[in-house]
Amino acid sequence: MTDTPSTPDDSGPKNHRTVDRVTRILEEVVYHPGIGFAEIARALGAPKSSVHGFIRGLQAQGWLYEDNRRFYLGPAVYGLTLASGHIRAGQVTQTDLDALHNATGLTVFLGVEAGDHLIYIGESGTDALTGFAARSNIRRTLLTTAGGKALLVARPDVDRDAYLRRQQSENPELVSEFLAEFTDIGKSRVATNLRHHGAQLALAAVVRNQAGNSVAAAILIGQAAEMRPREAKLRKVLLKHVDSWSRQAVSAREPI
Repeated sequence: MTDTPSTPDDSGPKNHRTVDRVTRILEEVVYHPGIGFAEIARALGAPKSSVHGFIRGLQAQGWLYEDNRRFYLGPAVYGLTLASGHIRAGQVTQTDLDALHNATGLTVFLGVEAGDHLIYIGESGTDALTGFAARSNIRRTLLTTAGGKALLVARPDVDRDAYLRRQQSENPELVSEFLAEFTDIGKSRVATNLRHHGAQLALAAVVRNQAGNSVAAAILIGQAAEMRPREAKLRKVLLKHVDSWSRQAVSAREPI
C-alpha cells in the first residue's frame, strides 16, 4: 500500500491570524491617521505585547511612521504606489516635481528613507529605462544613491554613526567613499552619484519641512556627458526648488 501524495488545499483564501492583525493595523492607520498605540491595541482586541511587536516590525520596514506617539502610513506604502504607476501628494506635489523637470529637462525623483533604504515615492520626466529601473527596484541602499547620501549627511550624528557602523562590515568601500564626500556634501548641500560605469549622473538635495527637519530628497538624473557642462547651474536650480518646497505646509496625515 502506497501513500497518496497530499495536494495543496485550493478551496480558496483563508484567514491567517498574523496577516489579519497586520492588515488590521494598517487599515486602522489609514482610516484614523494619527491613531495612538492604545487605540490600535483596543481595535485589534489583541495583547499589547504582540501589537507592539507588529507595529515595530512595520516601522522597521517603512510601512508605518511614528510622530509624537501617533502613527501614520510610512514611505514604503508610497513606494508601492509609484511602482504601480501612481503618485501621492504631500509636502511636495506632482506639480512641484514637474516644475523641476521643466526647469532642468532631466528626470526627477522624490525619495524618502524607509529603515536603511531609500524609496522613490514620486517622479517626473522619466524615460522608459529609468522609469522601469525605479519601479523594479523599490528599495535602494542609502550609500549607493545620491538621495541616500544627501539624507545621511542630514541625519543627526548619532543616527548616522549607527548606520555607518552597521554598514562597515558588509560595505566598507561604500562607507569610505561616503566619508570622503561627507564634508563637500555638507557644504554644497548637494550629493552626487555615478551609475552605469559613469554614463549617468545624479544630483540630490534634501527637502526639509517648516521645522527644519529633513523629510525627503529630490534627485536629478541624466546623462553625465550632458549634465557635466551645466552642473553648477543645475545645482543652483535644484536648491532653489527644494528650498521653496521646504516652506510649503503639509498635513500630518503623511510623513512628508
